[in-house]
Amino acid sequence: MKNVTASYEKAFIEAVILANKELFDYINNNLSLNDFEYTNITGFGGDNSLKIDLIAENIFIKHLEKFGNIYSEECGFKNQNKDFTIIIDPLDGSNNFYSKLPYYGTSIALKKDEEVVAGFVTNLAVGTIIYRAFEDEVKYFSLLQMKEFNSFFIEKSKIAVFERAYEYPHICKKLNENKIKFRCLGAVALSLSDAINYSFVLYAGKIREFDVEAALYICKNLHIYRTQNFLLISKSEENYKLIKEIINQF
Repeated sequence: MKNVTASYEKAFIEAVILANKELFDYINNNLSLNDFEYTNITGFGGDNSLKIDLIAENIFIKHLEKFGNIYSEECGFKNQNKDFTIIIDPLDGSNNFYSKLPYYGTSIALKKDEEVVAGFVTNLAVGTIIYRAFEDEVKYFSLLQMKEFNSFFIEKSKIAVFERAYEYPHICKKLNENKIKFRCLGAVALSLSDAINYSFVLYAGKIREFDVEAALYICKNLHIYRTQNFLLISKSEENYKLIKEIINQF
């Protein structure tokens, strides 16, 4: 990657992994009922912050602020006068986390000159990171074993993911008419980053950088369609064309 040194790349990847490891260990070993309480702080994303949101954000800032400016869902933009900006969703799927539904995680994107150069999405429920960094291939890392592992995907997927489907019954009806099975899982970054394992992932509604930037970089070799209100990612050109046609009807 132009203007990025190998030492910076290696150090940044290691720092993201260590930050996620610290948060993963905290959730599994030190979590208390107090962490599920809402604070009186309204995060930059517009939602009231849980205590765990702020704990997670502080962990990431501690590990990552030396690498660039911080742009987080909770605290907003922290200017460090750096060339790089780190976009952080410290707890993707916080309502799932709050409800003890095991599908939540984190999302980290690194930007330089308005271009994303690295993306990391972590599933904290199972302790795995999927990431692509500095034009390398997509990689998988286990927080349990603290090492990379090989993953695979099924070419013929049985289901799709439609995040925020509950707000778009007209699209749900069209998908049903086309006999498309789908789920609404409630953690946007996790779903988008894992699009290769589904027929497609469709996200509808207000699109925020915190939710999508890391996943878009991870999935940049797939079919991607983005408008003001929709983001579609699919490994299948056939599904991509079909869903694009459906959402453009509305």
